[in-house]
Amino acid sequence: MAEATQYVFTHKELVELLIRKQGLHEGIWSLAFQLALAGGNVAPPSGTGIVPAAIIPILSVGLQKTDKESEIAVDAAKINPTSKK
Repeated sequence: MAEATQYVFTHKELVELLIRKQGLHEGIWSLAFQLALAGGNVAPPSGTGIVPAAIIPILSVGLQKTDKESEIAVDAAKINPTSKK
């Protein structure tokens, strides 16, 4: 059997993983990205010459509290309920 070289997650799966990692048990949390903007000259895919381009790096990935569930927002109480003793 071949060894896996890549794992892919949906946005919702990523939010669920982050909620569990942070130990959140309440609130609706949405996927959030911190981006930056830079410019530079790059060779286009056609390989002819150089063109100015915008470069948008992803600086961080996180969670942001929101008020309703969606494709990128999950209710922590549903996917990571507190354990009852």
